[in-house]
Amino acid sequence: MSGTEPPGLDRLRLTGTPFVPEVRLHLAEDAIVWWARMEAEAGEGLAPPFWASAWAGGQGLARYVLDHPRVVAGRRVLDLATGSGLVAIAAALAGAATVTANDVDPYALAATTLNAEVNGVTLLATGADLLDSDGGDAELVLAGDVFYHRAMAARVLPFLHRVLARGGRALIGDPGRPFLPRDQLRLLASYEIPGVGTLEDAELPRVDILEPLP
Repeated sequence: MSGTEPPGLDRLRLTGTPFVPEVRLHLAEDAIVWWARMEAEAGEGLAPPFWASAWAGGQGLARYVLDHPRVVAGRRVLDLATGSGLVAIAAALAGAATVTANDVDPYALAATTLNAEVNGVTLLATGADLLDSDGGDAELVLAGDVFYHRAMAARVLPFLHRVLARGGRALIGDPGRPFLPRDQLRLLASYEIPGVGTLEDAELPRVDILEPLP
């Protein structure tokens, strides 16, 4: 640790990722306990530490990218809501020309930077809210587990359509979240990964890889 990261990252443990063993991540042993301790120390509420667990949708999308490296090879890639950086790291390992890891949570970006270092890859990191943009010059946008909340889903889908409208491509990893607009997506692959991800993922044994319809 360099001492510039947000406090508390030294309480994470470096561990293998169950469905993506090529990648190791700094994760919380129990994200809820970590969150409670950090809020107690800060004396204020903190954003939920979504980045402190490897969510099933992200694991599935990372697996797909590593299994199909031609999807990212030589391309400019944007990993939306990167969380732990798992999908971004997988894209870098699979040969992307550049990978931008995006998340509005500074803890997520700090953890992603640590995780990139331990996996020997270089990522660009940005904390900007990109959902009103078209993804800039990214040729491929990766979105793992972004349809977990109605408000988030309402912003993500138009964003992905703007990416497509300017000639980019988008891939989604999702384990069956309630706000996934499945009728507007095309299924590319499915992975059976029971027991992988967060506690909330326990009843979601399948992760689908999808792309938005034009």
